[in-house]
Parts: sequence; C-alpha cells; structure tokens
Amino acid sequence: MSKVYFISDVHLGLESKEKEKAKEERLLAFLDQVMEDGQQLFIVGDLFDAWIEYRTVIPKGHHRVLAKLEDLCLRGITIHYLAGNHDFWMRDYFRDELGMKTYADAFDIQVDGKKILLHHGDGLATNDTGYKMLKKVLRNRLSIWLYSWLHPDIGIALARSSSKKSRDYTSTKDYGEGDGMLHFASQKIDEGYDIVIMGHRHEPACREIGRGVYINLGDWISHNTYAEMVNGVIAMKTWKI
Repeated sequence: MSKVYFISDVHLGLESKEKEKAKEERLLAFLDQVMEDGQQLFIVGDLFDAWIEYRTVIPKGHHRVLAKLEDLCLRGITIHYLAGNHDFWMRDYFRDELGMKTYADAFDIQVDGKKILLHHGDGLATNDTGYKMLKKVLRNRLSIWLYSWLHPDIGIALARSSSKKSRDYTSTKDYGEGDGMLHFASQKIDEGYDIVIMGHRHEPACREIGRGVYINLGDWISHNTYAEMVNGVIAMKTWKI
C-alpha cells in the first residue's frame, strides 16, 4: 500500500555535532521507510537551519541526507520541497541535481482525491508585521543577487548567524492571543480545501475544522513528528526509531 508522507522543520545544522548526528540518523531511517512504502514525500520547509545556495556552491555537510533524497527520486518517489523561512534561498540544486520538485511559495495539489494546501506557515502570525516586511526584502530578487556577490564562506556564515538570532528572537516574542495560522487554515477550508498542512510553529497539531483538517507537522528537534496519508486519510505520527 503506497503512502504519502509529510515532514517539516528538521533544521539540519542547528545543534551540536552529537545532536546533529543523532538527528541525521533518525531522518535517514525515516527516509528508508519512505523508500520502502512511499509514493510521495512533501518537505514543508526548513529542512535546513540555514541554506544559502550559490550558482556553483552549496553549504558544506548533509551529504548523506542529500544522497538519500536523490536515491528516493531515482527510485520513482516524487519529492516536493516547499521553501521555509530558513531555506528559501535555494536555486536549482534540488531540482536539477537531485530531481525534486521545488516551490518558493505556498501551493496546492490533489492527492488521493483530496485538495491539499501546503504553506510553511511563516508570516501568518497575527502580530508579526516586522517579519512580513523583512520577508519581502529577503525574498526580493535584487537582494538575493546582491548577496550572491559575497564569498560563500562569508555569506553562509552570516546566514547561520542570522538564523540563530532569528530563532532566539521568535522563541521569546509574544504573538498575541490569536492563532493566525489556525485562522488562515479555517479560511482555506471554507474555500474548499480538504486539508491544510503547515509547519513553522514546531508544535504538532491535527485538528478537524468543519469538513476539513488542519495539520501542523511539528518538528524534528523536540517532537520527531510527521504526517502520513493512506487512501486519502491523513494522520499525525511520531518517529520512534
């Protein structure tokens, strides 16, 4: 029975070498499971804690994970990679070298007869105007072109430093009482989507809203959670190995 898998917020490269090694082993075991019975894999942002891709250079490390993703593609498993707020400066490496389908922004797709919307979730908080403005600057083509003239050693180091500062800031920020992501999901389900899937928040959730379902995939820092769909039925899972 073919399955469809969804995962987000692994943040490879975030922690100490020991913790990253253990996380990588868990992720590789999960990808082995996808290879065994998966039909499609959706990565809903922030696979890496900081990804800056130059025309001829990619960040050092993560070669085992990258090789495994290519192997999945070569075996006919479709991988969809939606950029998050930590890995949105991707160019053509994942698409042309590994064979994945990549998306710069939220997208929808039909899977097992279900209309699914995938959105990383960044910029949906009700009290986060500053980030929404910053997002427009960081994703501007001119900004990316100017940044690309930095030497990769400098550019990638700055990206990793910025990523850490951003994470420290958002972990203590008060976003207000409203749940902008849940409100957004409710609106989309009212518009006709069957399932809305997001990440970003690092808190796993599976909630029925009207005739639809809202999923937040959690993370692989504290929760090791993912979603699995079989014959149009989606459920949250925790990777135990």
